[in-house]
Amino acid sequence: MTHRFAPRHPVARTVILLLTLALFASGCARFGKMFKDEDANEGVPVEELYDKAHTSMTRGNWANATTTFKRLVAQYPYGPYTEQALVETAYAQYKSGKHEEAISSIDRFLRTYPTHRMASYMYYLRGLVNSSRDTVFLQRVWHLDASRRDLATPMQAHNDFSIVVDRYPNSRYAADARQRMATLRDLFARHELETALYYLRRTAYVAAADRATYLLETYPQSQYQNDAVATMAAAYDGLGNEQLAADARRVLEQNEPDHPFLSGDWPDYPSNFRKLNPFAGDKSALDNDE
Repeated sequence: MTHRFAPRHPVARTVILLLTLALFASGCARFGKMFKDEDANEGVPVEELYDKAHTSMTRGNWANATTTFKRLVAQYPYGPYTEQALVETAYAQYKSGKHEEAISSIDRFLRTYPTHRMASYMYYLRGLVNSSRDTVFLQRVWHLDASRRDLATPMQAHNDFSIVVDRYPNSRYAADARQRMATLRDLFARHELETALYYLRRTAYVAAADRATYLLETYPQSQYQNDAVATMAAAYDGLGNEQLAADARRVLEQNEPDHPFLSGDWPDYPSNFRKLNPFAGDKSALDNDE
């Protein structure tokens, strides 16, 4: 048996050796390229480094821009180019989808330069990043309703935009931040509406009415306010409270006389949980990026 298979062993060892050498060479090539890139930036004047990184950004090469900006900061830790490089690094990370890294870079900048002239932009950028994390990604890629997911990061985004509006009302970012806050409030209102409809579907009428009331009190003038009134009318109908149900209908008739609820268009709840709201299709959108 030993002599029968012996001739094959050298061939197998040769193949394994060649594969090992190929993998080693590939690794060395990648390491050599990385080292070469790092070495190419060694000792380069700060102006050239900044121009190089900025050129990468204009070409959409966010990864290379981030690497070069970080190299600039490491070699020149102080000065206006460094400050701008920190700002650009955060933006490049945001554009490349590295949201956690972008938040870290933004927070570092705000801790280091709390009164910097670019502070308003960094708060605004942090709002954009938080608006884009997880929730909206899933909404866009998998068509999931953002209002049904964890709202922690959208809430943080709302806080970030609120800082821009309150602290820097005259900045160039204030108007857009205000618009984005309104969009986020609609998202939060829809979340409350979906919860109210969830209770209504399960004949938990008191909970449904309470949640709809909370929506109206917390997010006045949202695009879901009339749906909330309709939910209250349906809940009071379920409770047998004719007076409150009639009051809710009267308010709805004044605000939206053609609302589906008033015409008796109250379809059965579909099994597809994404279509829980019987009043309308998807009204919400957080699909505006810088």
